[in-house]
Amino acid sequence: MERIAHVAQVIAPEALLETAVRVYDGGHHPLTAMFGRDETAQGTGYAIYCYFEIPEKKDMQVVKAVFKPEGSLSYQSITHAIPAAAWYEREIHDMFGLVPEGHPDLRPLVLHESFPDGFYPLRKSVKVNAKVRGERKFKVRSAKGQGLFEVPVGPIHAGIIEPGHFRFSQAGEAMLQLDAKLFFTHRGIEKAVEGKTPEEALHIVERICGACSVSNTWSFCQAVEKVVGVSVPRRAEIIRTLLSELERIVNHVGDLGNMPAGVGFNPAISLGSRLKERLMRLCEAVAGNRFLRGVIVPGGVRQDITPELIEEIHSVMDATAEGVEDLATMFREQENFQNRVQTTGIIRHQTAVDLAMVGVGARASGYAHDSRSDFAFGVYPELDFQPYTKTMGDVAARLLVRIGELSASFEMVDKLLDMLRNCQGMPLHADMAYGAGEAWGICESPRGSNFHYVALDEEGRIDRLFVRSASYPNWPALTIAVQGDIIPDFPLINKSFELCYACIDR
Repeated sequence: MERIAHVAQVIAPEALLETAVRVYDGGHHPLTAMFGRDETAQGTGYAIYCYFEIPEKKDMQVVKAVFKPEGSLSYQSITHAIPAAAWYEREIHDMFGLVPEGHPDLRPLVLHESFPDGFYPLRKSVKVNAKVRGERKFKVRSAKGQGLFEVPVGPIHAGIIEPGHFRFSQAGEAMLQLDAKLFFTHRGIEKAVEGKTPEEALHIVERICGACSVSNTWSFCQAVEKVVGVSVPRRAEIIRTLLSELERIVNHVGDLGNMPAGVGFNPAISLGSRLKERLMRLCEAVAGNRFLRGVIVPGGVRQDITPELIEEIHSVMDATAEGVEDLATMFREQENFQNRVQTTGIIRHQTAVDLAMVGVGARASGYAHDSRSDFAFGVYPELDFQPYTKTMGDVAARLLVRIGELSASFEMVDKLLDMLRNCQGMPLHADMAYGAGEAWGICESPRGSNFHYVALDEEGRIDRLFVRSASYPNWPALTIAVQGDIIPDFPLINKSFELCYACIDR
């Protein structure tokens, strides 16, 4: 592979709104990522990058707005025209101090009340070990009126769960509005990897999220490999694709067991837990750990899949497919369960498009967004894969999409195992020679597309890493899905999205 040039349309900040709207094209080219970068060391000031998907070309179009070092740090917000930009613009404001004029909700997103005003951690002038303490305001929004009341939930929850604060505005049991405050455990990973080599950063990247270790690592490695201009050996690409599908199967099966917990459907919970445990033991046999870490590296993979493992994977997949069919039957035949999941937590198709939703959340609303087909990475083009969609947009649809995707994943795993049997002895890794450059990578995690942007300096060290997990564009949809439903259904609606806290707390 030749070194792939990162081509961006460079504009002034005052032209960002007009340019972004033109590229967005009414949602036909969704906004995949929007982030800031400190380029003051290069003499160009700060920059905002907007990545738009161009499905017809299986590529991205990049718009880059450059703020001059001595110029204004304000620009006209694009959120009113591209709703998916709302969180991105808030995060850029938190991290770089670039101000989106006219933004409908410029409350802090990542930096909570204990941070001082005027502290922008991703600026190069801020040291990675900076110690700060301060105070800023955050106003929780709620509906007001006669007969309305508020129900606060969190940020500390029962059981083993990460922190998130949910404030419900209620009329009786009906949820009128939900304001969600997240990012309580933001770890500063993008700052922590600055100055590290890709190999040094890899250990951190693959631990951004336990559920999405493969997809984070693969996206990161894709970006690095594009910068270097390296082609990954075929057997390594097959193994990467296999690991990605194993990760999807583990998580989808786990989700099928978690969703019934929202209504206390214990037999389904138990069956889902038993199936997931066997799958995680398989992952340990494949990778030496239960989260498939340590296999994917820049340039290929670190270890092979032996003939013995191929047969074990095949056996476990057959048993898991039978268990999933049992779960599907239980869901289908339990009338009370169907009453709870049908017409609950609806996301309309247009809402999914406006928010640039991804994964199961998008496909359950008829929005066929899937990076496996949209970008054709790995060996997916050889697997005859088509996204599985439903149109109802409710909890039931999200359940059915997972079941349908599992069926497709089982078929793909069979094909991938045959590919591995037919290409024994092929190389697993290509040599890497790092230098300056920037590129992006994308992978379809169990929750949807996972995007990484990597910029390397002249010494081949990371100058900027940006990570947009699949949960990031889907969290805002939760606040819409609950409206009009009763508050006892919130756990069910929430679990149907299976949104991750760690992925956004990067």
